[in-house]
Amino acid sequence: MSSRQSLKRIGSLTGVLSIATLMGGCAALERLRFTGEQPPLASIENPTSQPGYKPVQMPMPTPQPAVYNANSLWRTGSRAFFKDQRARQVGDILTIAVNFTDKAAIANDTARSRKNTEDSGVDNFFGKKTLPFVNSTLPTRLLTADSTASSEGKGSVTRQEALQTNVAAVVTQVLPNGNLVVEGKQEIRVNYEIRELIVAGIVRPEDIQSDNTIDSAKIAEARIAYGGRGQIMDVQQPRYGQQVADVILPF
Repeated sequence: MSSRQSLKRIGSLTGVLSIATLMGGCAALERLRFTGEQPPLASIENPTSQPGYKPVQMPMPTPQPAVYNANSLWRTGSRAFFKDQRARQVGDILTIAVNFTDKAAIANDTARSRKNTEDSGVDNFFGKKTLPFVNSTLPTRLLTADSTASSEGKGSVTRQEALQTNVAAVVTQVLPNGNLVVEGKQEIRVNYEIRELIVAGIVRPEDIQSDNTIDSAKIAEARIAYGGRGQIMDVQQPRYGQQVADVILPF
């Protein structure tokens, strides 16, 4: 590696470290602002106006025109005869019952071994022990090669998670086929720790129960996040310098 490339690499690493230090410093200043105080709750905001929000686009069936039969109160394509209070349009609220139970146990054991030996030579040349014209002794071994390879691997995964709670979500979008895009966020502060639950996804109006609730297992493209922030969470996280070192160091 040339000296110019070395200097360029050192400059790149220095730049990354500088940016990480600045970011960590900003986070540290933010934490210093609330020293001795409870972490603030996030303000209630419109999720569709947040940076990075993208409307959901899904494959939709061909729209069918509404057909009314003479002397009938029923409209073709209607989901119900009487109007109910279940969520059905943008801004409506429904309750999502988050029931998440995950248990997995995986174990793998692999072993492989291989041994090869190559040995070739010439004992005589048409009954002669020497090569003609050069009068040299025939080599008894022209090629000798040995190789041995072996590998062994073991791995296991044991995981058990459970989350059961309820969260109210808001309908943020109605897709052309009638499905609802919902998003809900809940924050609970206990002393100096905040627990945050975020649920988003697509639901069918038919899956909403009569009490305006729906199980999380019936949410398509579900996005469920459960975490927190505060003094306990801060202690459990490694320092930002250590995180940067874990990313940059090659060993």
